[in-house]
Amino acid sequence: MLGLILGGTQFPKEILKKIKKLKIKHFIIDLSQKKEFKKEKNVNYVSLGQFGKIINIIKKNKCKKVIFAGKVYKPKLSTLKLDLKGVYYIARIINAAKKGDAAILKEIINILSKEKIKVIKSNTYNSELTLKKGIYTITKPSKQNLDTIKKGVEILERENSLNHVQGLVIDKFYNTNKEKSGGTKKMINSLNKDKFLERILIKLPKKKQDLRIDLPTIGLDTLNDCKKYFIKGIVLKSNANIFLDKTKCINIANKNKIFIKTI
Repeated sequence: MLGLILGGTQFPKEILKKIKKLKIKHFIIDLSQKKEFKKEKNVNYVSLGQFGKIINIIKKNKCKKVIFAGKVYKPKLSTLKLDLKGVYYIARIINAAKKGDAAILKEIINILSKEKIKVIKSNTYNSELTLKKGIYTITKPSKQNLDTIKKGVEILERENSLNHVQGLVIDKFYNTNKEKSGGTKKMINSLNKDKFLERILIKLPKKKQDLRIDLPTIGLDTLNDCKKYFIKGIVLKSNANIFLDKTKCINIANKNKIFIKTI
């Protein structure tokens, strides 16, 4: 039995679709804000502070491995429902929340580990959603683009592993816009529409990021925003970024002379 602890966004839905296709027995703990899995069988709704309930559900299903995927929003501590284990662990969650969303997820993994429950990589069954190293479009990056990419990667690598920054947009003059808690869409939509700046979107796992959770993800929405704001190229990490609607995205990129490169 496989446990699926799922939050918001499209990626958890892709995981669930593949698990069903492979006919793997599973149950769901739905941590999404809008109960996105309410139509599924064997779904459980739990507050993030009800660790006793989460662990009991996992053990009741004789489950030793879980996948953790999707956006889990930082809870409002004043409205957080707690059970006894939640009270025991709440101080650790509060401290983690001060460091960012990724820190909360890491702390949850540590708590599950103490209960001998293993969290496996979120893309374990969805390797088709990642890309190998290479260039996937007709348009290729120029020498100037490659220099810009190198600078952007250096900037990202200096970021704290627990903050929100999984990506940035950098132009040929090395001016940067970094991703914040609002995500990639908000970052891109904050740009002015200047097609002469040769902007590049770089979206990579954070330094020392736990690749079992919170993988950087792009899809059709990202490609359409890149088209709208004249972004010249997209750079991802090979085998470490989730790329949704891959074929459609590459077609949009080719039509709009946007390159997609993995490093």
